Order: sequence, then C-alpha cells, then structure tokens
Amino acid sequence: MLKTLPVLILSCLLMICFNACQPASAFDDKTIAHDTASISAGESVFNQRCEGCHNFRQDGIGPQLNAVTKEVTTQWLTDFIKDPQAMISHGDERAGKLYARYKVSMPSFGSLTDNDIHHIIAFLNTHTATVTAEDADAVKDPVPSKIPKSALTANLQFIAQLPASADSGKKPLARITQMIVQPGSNKLFVLDLRGNLYQLTGNTSSVFMNMKQLKPGFIAEPGLGSGFGSIAFHPAFMRNGLFYTTHTEKTGSAIADFGYADSIKVSLQWVLTEWKANDVNDRTFKGTSRELLRINMVSVIHGMQEIAFNPFAKKGDEDYGLLYGGIGDGGCTENGFLLAHNKANLWGTVIRIDPSGSNSRNRRYGIPATNPFVHTPGAAPEIFAMGFRNPHRITWLAGGAMLVSNVGQANIESVNMVTAGSDFGWPLREGNFVIHDTGNINKVYALPADDSAMHITYPVIEYDHDEGKAISGGYAYKGPIAALKNKFLFGDIPTGRLFFTNIFNIKQGSIAPLQEWSVAIDGKTASLQTLCGNDRVDLHFGTDANNDLYIMTKADGKIYRIVSAAE
Repeated sequence: MLKTLPVLILSCLLMICFNACQPASAFDDKTIAHDTASISAGESVFNQRCEGCHNFRQDGIGPQLNAVTKEVTTQWLTDFIKDPQAMISHGDERAGKLYARYKVSMPSFGSLTDNDIHHIIAFLNTHTATVTAEDADAVKDPVPSKIPKSALTANLQFIAQLPASADSGKKPLARITQMIVQPGSNKLFVLDLRGNLYQLTGNTSSVFMNMKQLKPGFIAEPGLGSGFGSIAFHPAFMRNGLFYTTHTEKTGSAIADFGYADSIKVSLQWVLTEWKANDVNDRTFKGTSRELLRINMVSVIHGMQEIAFNPFAKKGDEDYGLLYGGIGDGGCTENGFLLAHNKANLWGTVIRIDPSGSNSRNRRYGIPATNPFVHTPGAAPEIFAMGFRNPHRITWLAGGAMLVSNVGQANIESVNMVTAGSDFGWPLREGNFVIHDTGNINKVYALPADDSAMHITYPVIEYDHDEGKAISGGYAYKGPIAALKNKFLFGDIPTGRLFFTNIFNIKQGSIAPLQEWSVAIDGKTASLQTLCGNDRVDLHFGTDANNDLYIMTKADGKIYRIVSAAE
C-alpha cells in the first residue's frame, strides 16, 4: 500500500476529534514539538499521505482535524497509531466509541517510528481553532426507517485470488475495483488501482496491461481512489482495437485541460487516455496511446470515477460510441473552494464525449451535438449531468435508463436516474436534503417550501449513514438465477453490507424501498467482513458475458461468483 504512512492511518487515528468522544485527558502542549523543522516534516507527510481523508475545515472520509491535539494526549495518539486494535480489545473507551461509530478499525502501524508520529502531531497542533457549534435545525436522522433483512441468500463460489499488490501484505491486499467484459471476445478483465489490468481466465489471472510501465508519471498514492481508475472497451474493439482508461499522475506532469486559479493547490491530475491495440488477440497489450483529457484536483479524493459506453446502444443509435465518465468534485467542497455546481467546470459532473471527434477545446475528442449545454454560453459542453459529489459507478437498465451511484458526504448514499441536463444538487443538496456549502456540510436540513424553483433531480434510491458509509454501485441482474430476477443489487463499500430493490420500484420522483440480502459459501452464511477477515471490506461488483454477478473484496483481493440464490 503506501510506503511510509498509509492513508488509513489517520482515517481512524484522527477520528478522535468527534464530539461523540470525550477528551481522554487535559491538553499537554509541552509534549508537542513547536520547531519549524518538525512542523514542516509533519505537514509534508500529511499532504502526501493524509489529506485524502482529512482536512481542517469539514469532515470527509475521516473527520476534520481542527483542535485534535486539544482533545487527547500525545501518548494516546501514539499508542493508537501503533496498535488501535489492541486498544479496542483492552477496553479503551474512546477507541471503542470510534469502532462503534465507524464499524471498522484501522490496521496497526507499529513499524512507524516515534519520530514519524512526533512530526505528524506537531503539524496537527498548528490547527487549534474552535469548531463551530452544531445547528439545532439540522436533521438528526435523515432516514429513520431501517433497511429490513430479507430471506434472500446468494451462494458464492470462490473464483480467484488476485496477486497481492500491497507492500508487506498490508490491506487492502489488492485494490481490485472494476470487472469488465471485452466486447466481441467476451474475455473478462479485472483492474487493480495499483496499476495492473488482469485478464481473468477461469481461476487464473495474467497481466494484460501495466500502467506503471506504460505511463512514467503514474502514481497510485496517496488517496483511496488514486491509481488506475477505470477502463472501457470501445463497443467495436474487435474491429478497431480501441479502449480507454483513467489514471492519476503527480501534480504538474503536464498542463491540464481543466484547471483553476493558481492560488488553489493542485494535489494530483487525472488523465483520460485512448489506447489502440496492435493485435486485439494479444494476451499482453502492445500498441499506442494518445491523451484525451487532463484535469487538476484540489485533493486526492473524488477524482475521475467509472468511464463507460452505453451497452444497449447499437450502431446507428445516437449514443453509440459515446463515452461517459463520472468526475467527482475533487474534494473542493470540503476544502472550501466552490468549484462544483458550476456549468463552466467539470468537477462534480458526468460527462459525455465522442472519442472519435475533434471539436473539443483541445481538439482531441468530440462534443456530441445533443449534449445538454452545447449551446449554453460559458458552459463546458462535455457536461451531460451535474450536481454530484462522487459519481462512483455508472450502469444502465435494460429499458435504457442510466443509473449513477453517488458517494455522499456525511449523511446520504444514493443512486440517481440520469437524463441529459439533470442537476442533482451537490453541494447545495445531499440526497433529498439541503446542505450549506459554505457552512458545516456534515449537517443536512429539510427541503424548503419553494424547493421546486431549484430544479433539482432527486435520487431514486438512498440510505443514510446509520446503514453504511459509501455506496458500491451494482447491477440490475440479467442472469439465469430466478431468485435474483428483476432485482437491482448493490452494497456498501466499507461495511460490505448488501442491498437490493425491485427494478420496477426504480422510478423518477420516488425512493425505492430497500432490503438487505446475505451470502453463503460452502453452505454457511457469512458476512463479507468475516469472509475477507477485515472490518473494511472494500466491496465491488462485476458481471461477465453470461450476466453472472461477481463480488470482489479488495481487502483480501478475492473474487467470488454468485452461482445460486433462494428467498
């Protein structure tokens, strides 16, 4: 994973600033370094390794860190970093509350030196402003009803163990996030964020593409989503050999097509690339590439997400050969930069481009004439829909409806039915609730009486953070298993919980009811946390050419296929 300080070190370490946890003891400033060298060293580590989960303004993947050193002693921080699981098992009250709240614990990092931790704490101690009090008008429980447990149980068959890409066996063992079928050949591929694209044949995998070798500027850290982000094969791949990828590169690798004011930090760049294979039957990629689009990001989170072609578009259809892509807000909202929800910017949007065209601003791709903002002065014509925080996954129903799963901030996870020009509201809305983009974005409020004037499109599926923390977009099942027919199956990334709704309940203007489902292997029902041996599952889904549904657990790098199910 990360070489010196994994992102997740502070994901749980610095959750200690939450109001739910009372101070462990009085502030001990005398034990914290104040010299410039220590603070600078700590800031360097924080910027490289930790900003993807934390800032000093708003809670993100982890909490905001303002005044954290006023809440606990340096000894508590040091002990927690070195072995948080030991503190939980020994009954430490604060550690236990954190585990109960987040349902996952970070791994132990006893390999870090005391000096490493000393520098981190020195930098944290420079942020000591008072945190704004909670708003009494905020909605305390956005979705009070709980998701019921159904009788549906799917039986899993273990398919493959992907090669470990982590350093020294750290988890996640292999950052597998996407499974894709190559059209025409029906070959199955699995992507590891750390740089490899594998072809999966039966229960064996072989490297088809190594992004680290092909792109010298490639980076897979920091950030939970940095690296080899996504791949999409052109629907006519077997004839033209074309496919598309996204990946991250370090700041300043090249001039970005989409940037912002120089006063705002650039943490990394996301790059969209077209590749052309010399021979479509090669087991290892050989060919050429050309860059289509490059965009700067304020932080290392919420970058380019899934890219995809509409699988139901046929040659001659208006949508055939047009590439969709989810682009997150890049953490700009959490860091106080209002770049999202602006038609002039790509942050927080789903874009649609024609890779074969050349009428874009950089002349490397085309703008479809039917894109909704083509004729809007000042608007980025690439935008198909807007108002997303993190449009993580894109899929289509058989009837043509496009669904985008959006990872929320602190309250709502959602699935959204997307049409051209739709606005889903972020950062003015989170799900069916108001947020204050210049205030505490971790609080949500009831919609106003005149909400219709905003012309916001609201989710068709949503759940709150009592149920999970980050949605893992799934699929409308199209395979042969009768018990799964007509179901949209998805889940929650960190907890590994599994949800479904009947596809006939997915309608614009209403929220589909959800139920939880279970899995079993070798006849025994088990949670995915138990199967992968880790509190954080990092759940992702995939399908093959036979429409079989797969479950991938990033924590242990394993892939399972659903072979039967019963209700």
